[in-house]
Amino acid sequence: MKDVTPLTDGWTLRHESAALPARVPGCVHTDLLAAGLIPDPFLGRDEEEVAWVGRSDWRYELALGRPRTRHERTDLVFEGLDTVAEIRLGGRLLGRTRNMHRSHRFDLTAHLAAAGDTADEGDPALSVEFTSAQTAAEAERARLGDRPSAYPEPFPYLRKMACSFGWDWGPTLVTAGIWRPVRLEHWSTARLRRVRPEIGVTGIGSGEPTGQVTVHLDVERTGAAPLSAVVRLAGHSVRADVDGDSARLEIEVPGPDLWWPRGQGAQRLYHLDVTLHDAEGRALDTWSRRIGFRTVRLDTTPDTYGSAFTLVVNGRPLFARGVNWIPDDVFPSRISPERYRTRLRQAAAAGVDLVRVWGGGLYESEDFYQACDELGLMVWQDFPFACAAYPEEEPLRGEVEAEARENVVRLMPHPSLVLWNGNNENLWGFRDWGWEEQLASRSWGEGYYLGLLARVVAELDPTRPYWAGSPWSGSWDHHPNDPAHGTTHSWEVWNRTDYTDYLDQVPRFVAEFGWQAPPALATLRRALPGEELAPDSPGMLHHQRAEDGNGKLRRGLDRHFAEPADFDRWHYLTQLNQARAVATGIEHWRAHWPRCAGTVVWQLNDCWPVTSWSAVDGDGRLKPLHHELRRLYADRLLTLQNGPRGLELCAVNQSRGAWHTPVRLRRLAADGTVLAESALECAAEPDSVARLAVPAPLLPAADSAEEFLVADAEGEPGLRALHFPVRDREFAYPVPEYDLEILRDGTGGGDRITLVVTAKTLLRDLLLQSDRLHPEAVTDTGRLTLLPGESATLTVRGWRPSDEAAAQARAALFSVGQA
Repeated sequence: MKDVTPLTDGWTLRHESAALPARVPGCVHTDLLAAGLIPDPFLGRDEEEVAWVGRSDWRYELALGRPRTRHERTDLVFEGLDTVAEIRLGGRLLGRTRNMHRSHRFDLTAHLAAAGDTADEGDPALSVEFTSAQTAAEAERARLGDRPSAYPEPFPYLRKMACSFGWDWGPTLVTAGIWRPVRLEHWSTARLRRVRPEIGVTGIGSGEPTGQVTVHLDVERTGAAPLSAVVRLAGHSVRADVDGDSARLEIEVPGPDLWWPRGQGAQRLYHLDVTLHDAEGRALDTWSRRIGFRTVRLDTTPDTYGSAFTLVVNGRPLFARGVNWIPDDVFPSRISPERYRTRLRQAAAAGVDLVRVWGGGLYESEDFYQACDELGLMVWQDFPFACAAYPEEEPLRGEVEAEARENVVRLMPHPSLVLWNGNNENLWGFRDWGWEEQLASRSWGEGYYLGLLARVVAELDPTRPYWAGSPWSGSWDHHPNDPAHGTTHSWEVWNRTDYTDYLDQVPRFVAEFGWQAPPALATLRRALPGEELAPDSPGMLHHQRAEDGNGKLRRGLDRHFAEPADFDRWHYLTQLNQARAVATGIEHWRAHWPRCAGTVVWQLNDCWPVTSWSAVDGDGRLKPLHHELRRLYADRLLTLQNGPRGLELCAVNQSRGAWHTPVRLRRLAADGTVLAESALECAAEPDSVARLAVPAPLLPAADSAEEFLVADAEGEPGLRALHFPVRDREFAYPVPEYDLEILRDGTGGGDRITLVVTAKTLLRDLLLQSDRLHPEAVTDTGRLTLLPGESATLTVRGWRPSDEAAAQARAALFSVGQA
């Protein structure tokens, strides 16, 4: 059997004459941080103090030893090198690398033998010498010629995580290092070079499905000895001889339980095991993954609105409730399996069922996709191209193909993976951002997105759909960002207008849209120690990377609210505006299912503490948007929308059962007086939307500053919809008044505190910012609107109230009507 020796300990990092211990996997920045040689670049403006790191060359060294093995072959395997490196053993060059997104393997057998013959003493030194990615990318840009990009840094010229070079939400921290595990593999006779399982299922509609797996094996040999392979799955097994260097084995599983996205069914997983044997039946190598049986197709059928873009899983069309994912740390080697799972559980808790892995980042680790398999989170995987024209010349083209082939095969066992996407915004950029004129017929990536990548997926992973880009309308016959076809990115609203303009379009699938807000106050205080916080204070501006980001936040507030009196008020209103903006879009688009078949919010997470579009900030704290997504992405959603018959009550039902409920409608005065009341019977079948016209007596006057409409689903707390005919700055809100009761729950040794808020006046968008009570405090509730006499129970954990608890709680509670 193959032996594996991890190479984790004993590494040294060198730069010029300096040497320090290195952690592998890791990167130069994290080693320098651990040694106390650089400040934390996430704090204040210290990012500027460490810019030199990304422009320097570095060398990792390890005394490898002379492995004692009886095997015929020893390979050195790097799962990930970031990025431009030369690998040497005992001074002899093993090879060069230029791609962060793929693994590298080197045969050490002859080199170790030579080192053993010539070395007088000591162990052969393994060294990995990294050239600055910044320097290497700039050299390629000079060689190939400049090409247009959304950012000035040279990230398109190197196969490296693009956002290492900075983005409109991320720092510029150009990394280098052995960022994924490295090991020695000792083997004899043969090893499994590649295992490619094509997984399908037939007969779903008949009620008697059959799971089918075709396992394509490629082997590497040291000779021509006979080989065989065995595949085991769900109590079944098949065996076949391996002729030459490849084999194909087919196995069936009658009546398997299907894998479903969360909310649609269970996430059943099966162990698929492959073993390679020699002629005597001895095991030489093994491969094992968990798989799931499900079908996925992309429905792009032309219709009266244009052409669809609908994911169909196991024959069931779905409205995708999505979020965009960026690398969770600018230093990806720090992202542990537990951190992946925490962040993805936060996504699932928000009602998310699809995570788009964005193209300026990574093919994530196995831990990410395994967690998605278990949680029922569908994965839309971008190939790593974003916001730039990418050269197609060698050696870049060869690297692109090599990484695509490796990662398609690596990720295809995961049932959560439902879509391959060629790039982020590059087809759009060519058409709309002046690229075509600037390029003057030079290559820019079209050959990747409409050619190479499509062919790789069709050849290696034919069970999944491929889409050339996002946004993309499916053909140059339409504008790349045509909302009537394919995927749409909606950024004009954030950049130039107001979020109410989301109501003007019904795209077929909204793959990006969003609104900014600052992180939690506790996150800001940690990241900006000692700073007197203000929207334009030095640290706040440094941690705001969007072009004119603060100006867009200010204009977004000005359209709805009076100017905030202080930073605390600004902080609350910007976080509220983010939640409201996203709610405006999702409620409108969900109400138009199946014409619109999905929304993917930009973005779930952050890679450092920053003002951004995220729902979870850089310290992992939930912003009000996260709580809002729980409501917006729930199976059942009640919303009031303008329609052909005027204002309509929409009951959106994405559950598997019919939804029949009476809805109480009340037209209220600002002081809470009931001016008119009625009830409507809503009946929404599974995966449907019921739309009912609001009776005329319930409609507030179009310009009324003193009336509003409330719709409540009877017997379903939290299912409430509101309609205010004018914007907040024009509405006659009463001065907020409420009673507050604080209850301590000592059961089970917990630290749960309950706040009971009872409204004495209208409380619009009441919000508890729990981190103001304690940096580690969390609450289970987002924004709420309470009518006079109504109560809300807010649960807080991580706070131990003092004698000033009531004053602390009131200081952490905000609402729209406050001064």
